Amino acid sequence: MNKIKKGDEVVVIAGKDKGRRGTVLNVLLYDKLVVEGINVARKHVKPNPQQGVQGGIVDKEMPLHRSNVMLWNPVTQKGDRIGIKSLEDGRRVRFFKSNNEVVDV
Repeated sequence: MNKIKKGDEVVVIAGKDKGRRGTVLNVLLYDKLVVEGINVARKHVKPNPQQGVQGGIVDKEMPLHRSNVMLWNPVTQKGDRIGIKSLEDGRRVRFFKSNNEVVDV
C-alpha cells in the first residue's frame, strides 16, 4: 500500500517550492509524484501540424520524489507523516502519526 496516492493533498518540504501545497495528479513508479502547480518547468515545443500541436513555450509539471512531500493534515494544518494499520475488519488504512486519525475511511 502506498502512503501517498493520486488525489491526495500534499505539502512540499524540500526544494524550490518548499511550503507550497498541491494535489497529486499522478504517481510514477512508487517514488515519483506529479503535483498540480508544483515543480513547473518551461518546455520548448516544436510545432507538428499533422497532430495539431502548436509550437511555443509550454509550462509543464515535472515529477518530484515522494521523500520531498508530506501529506497535508487538515486538523493540524501542517504536513504529517503517514502510517499503515489494520482495522478489526481486516482492512488496511492510512493514518496520521501525530493524532492517529484515519486518512481514508
